[in-house]
Amino acid sequence: MAKGFNRPAGGGGGMGGGMMAQIKKMQEQMAIAQEQLAVETVTSSAGGGAVKVTMTGDQHCKEVIIDPELIKDADAEMLQDLVLSAVNLALDDSRKMAETKMGPLAGGLSGMGF
Repeated sequence: MAKGFNRPAGGGGGMGGGMMAQIKKMQEQMAIAQEQLAVETVTSSAGGGAVKVTMTGDQHCKEVIIDPELIKDADAEMLQDLVLSAVNLALDDSRKMAETKMGPLAGGLSGMGF
């Protein structure tokens, strides 16, 4: 007879209903956390605040603000460097925020044998 032929329907390889309920609850919590990350923002700056970038927790750039005084005096290369720096800082801060929100949920997977 083939392996597993007489197993009960919906077997799941030994996962009991309690484990499935935990997984479902964790999926719901992760979905909520992802929704929150999509609306929560971080703002990072470069050049002493001359360039500011606002990023969501799911790494979407929402706003770039450049101090008008900087444009008067800055050359294109310096402005590009400041924007690049501010974007990268905002991405780092956004990832940290996501890790803070999602980390505890991902940690729950280790207790389930994943």
